[in-house]
Amino acid sequence: MGDLNFKTDAFRYSSRRECVYGKNGMVATSHPAAAQVGLELLKKGGNAIDAAIGTAAALTVVEPGSNGIGGDSFSIIWKDNKLSGLNASGPSPQKMNPDKYVNNEEDFPTFGINIVTVPGVPAGWVELNRKHGKLSLEEVLEPAAKLAEEGFVVTDVVAQSFRRSFKRFSKENKKHPELKSWFEVFAPQGKSMKAMDVLKLKGHAKGLRLIAQSKGKAFYSGEIAQAIDAFSVKHEGYIRYEDLAAYKPEWVEPISIDYKGFKIWEMPPNGQGIVALMALNSLKFLELDGIDHPLTLHKQIEAVKLAFSDGNLTIADSRHMTVSKERLLSEEYARNRAGLIGDEATEAVPGIKDDSGTVYLATADSEGNMVSYIQSNYMGFGSGAVIPEYGISLNNRAVGFSREEGHVNCLGPGKRPFNTIIPGFITKGDKPVGPFGVMGGQMQPQGHVQVVQSLIDFNLNPQDALDAPRWQWLKGNKVIVEPEMPVSTMNALKNMGHEISVELNKGQFGRGQIIIKNGEALVGGTEPRTDGSVVAW
Repeated sequence: MGDLNFKTDAFRYSSRRECVYGKNGMVATSHPAAAQVGLELLKKGGNAIDAAIGTAAALTVVEPGSNGIGGDSFSIIWKDNKLSGLNASGPSPQKMNPDKYVNNEEDFPTFGINIVTVPGVPAGWVELNRKHGKLSLEEVLEPAAKLAEEGFVVTDVVAQSFRRSFKRFSKENKKHPELKSWFEVFAPQGKSMKAMDVLKLKGHAKGLRLIAQSKGKAFYSGEIAQAIDAFSVKHEGYIRYEDLAAYKPEWVEPISIDYKGFKIWEMPPNGQGIVALMALNSLKFLELDGIDHPLTLHKQIEAVKLAFSDGNLTIADSRHMTVSKERLLSEEYARNRAGLIGDEATEAVPGIKDDSGTVYLATADSEGNMVSYIQSNYMGFGSGAVIPEYGISLNNRAVGFSREEGHVNCLGPGKRPFNTIIPGFITKGDKPVGPFGVMGGQMQPQGHVQVVQSLIDFNLNPQDALDAPRWQWLKGNKVIVEPEMPVSTMNALKNMGHEISVELNKGQFGRGQIIIKNGEALVGGTEPRTDGSVVAW
């Protein structure tokens, strides 16, 4: 029988997913192969933290256009009946000189080695494993290394990220010769990978195994660090061995608000999770008009716009912030902001806008542990600079800095930039409800608001909350919506002053995962806009 002649990127009918149920453990993420890695580790005797690390490592292999070893991560962990957070985002190199770029004296690059901040992902894995894991780091990272070594089948969603980056880096190649390293690893035949191609990443496997065997030392003070230093020196970049050797991830207290009997948790700045909390905090003082009602959507959009305008002015490396998170999350401030929301759209200036380049995952185990985890290179493959022999795609997170002199997030050496990636968590009383996340640049806090209200205000199940048509505010009064939104709703929003346009690219609306604990049962939902997968045991 011959091969069937079908297109991987063409769908005639919208599909409907069911919630996934389990008892002994669950992994929800954006790629089936990565989810299976996490499930295997749970069955092997690992806990939710081991599963999260293993799944995250596998995602660097099978979704290289969304994250990588050279990126950042944030984690919220429920363990021993309490929440903790790990900020594994990195600072700018000490040699990064703001004088060249602040106040537009010279164009700030978007790609290339000069835009790289210190990668935090490997150190985050090591620290999570050291403090909370049950299995050795070698056991946890080996499944991902094996995937890289033996090869994996490229999905259509992943192929799209390859096509975007191939086109983008082909244009940037002359300006940034270091981008040739990306083509060497990810386009070895001189053309973009396609759906159903098999890609082997042997350098990536080598890098993962070195990180595991050395408990991260190879990356930060060993041969990988030396390779990154040499690559940076060769291409006149800023990052150096000393930056890597000095890096440590930071354990932090997650921040929260009370929302209608639940606590919604996010990571504190330098991430933008506080934007979601500010928006929800003001929305609780407004009467909602029912699920999918135009007035409900209007109030959500306006609350998000106000929260972004505040976040854009205040969010930075926590050591440099001048407005306290307590003030931004106070009931009085939220009530005042809610009072600004009227019957018509108003303009506000957004924070940072970027293309989706992030992965999110949630895990749970039979011991009651749960993890909300997110990692990213930013803007797809990040800087486009790759250390080929170790499979290290380096981030371009320095794009998150402001170039305005005196701004709290102003570009500077040894400083963490504003970071878009945010894991979320819900608790009630002293019990966990569960981890959730919607990734995708500026969409993330907007997705968090929409998902939380779907769960709490409108009693949707986790899958329904992710399936619901989404909107995204861009800037001014411009809002994009998914084509599934009713025309009558779009017209009503237009009449309130919103500039509505339909966006057919489903990647613009983020990718989410949810795990909810209900008694002994675990209930999972996954993203219909990507290769989402929930696996349960």
